[in-house]
Amino acid sequence: MNVQRSPESAAVRPEASQRTSSWWSRHEHDVAPYLFILPFFLIYGVFYLYPVISAFILSFHRSVGLGSRTFIGLDNYVQLANDPRYRKALVNTTVYTLSSVFILSPLALAVAMTVRSFLVPSKNMQSFYRIAFFLPNLTSFVVIALMFALIFNKDFGLLNQALASLGLPKVGWLRETRFAMPSIVIVAVWAFLGINSLYFLSGLQSIPEEINEAASIDGATRPQAFWHVTLPLLRPTILFVVVQAVIFSYQLFDLPYLLTGGGPSDATLTLAMYLYTIGFSQFNLGYAAAIGYSLAMIAVVVSMFQFGLFRLWGED
Repeated sequence: MNVQRSPESAAVRPEASQRTSSWWSRHEHDVAPYLFILPFFLIYGVFYLYPVISAFILSFHRSVGLGSRTFIGLDNYVQLANDPRYRKALVNTTVYTLSSVFILSPLALAVAMTVRSFLVPSKNMQSFYRIAFFLPNLTSFVVIALMFALIFNKDFGLLNQALASLGLPKVGWLRETRFAMPSIVIVAVWAFLGINSLYFLSGLQSIPEEINEAASIDGATRPQAFWHVTLPLLRPTILFVVVQAVIFSYQLFDLPYLLTGGGPSDATLTLAMYLYTIGFSQFNLGYAAAIGYSLAMIAVVVSMFQFGLFRLWGED
């Protein structure tokens, strides 16, 4: 028997089905994109945000080993100001950072200008140099340290053999306090000169040749064109290279740890090495966390100062 349904009941059915539909069917298009990116944020929160926040809280506690924590406020940070080894590590790290900014970066720019100039006219040779510059970045720091430990060896090292052939006395590059940090800087120049040269080379290639040609037509010499045309146009690249050099220099750990272990007499002790010693040798976790956050604050302040300087340079 067929039952006739009124138009009113038929009109009610879609509304009723919509009310009884699941929450997911109503919000699927809004929620689905967030589910795809949720794994990233979970991993980021667990392995980055949580350790950062936990270490910041830990820096206000006295915590040795697996023992209980005791809240001590700013005592750890006050202790930093009175810690002679911390001040020594800060000075060493700052010296290395200044070397990265004022020695490594200008050398990298000079190498990039040389490859870009008429001295290397062949495109194939330019490609060869790019590959050669990148090769040190593929080399492990352990291999680099072993290689330079042999080069700097006082008894049979290649460098001292060259000095002896010139009638000069042998030098304890890694054993004497006055030569230890310069030796680390030499190794860093070899290791990071290539990649920084590639950064500058990329910036130079983004400068249109027409600009240099126009400067030459206007009578500008090569030094004038470099100072008034190339450098201003390279400002973003220079800013990137300098800022990343400062950040990574204040995190220096591998090379001095492998070559000298921080010695002799703390001559190559860096902030990262001191943090490692306090945290993983003495297990003073609260003080180590304070060292880590002081290191981060120093890098941020110096980087912001550099941004300000480059902003003023851009206004000029």
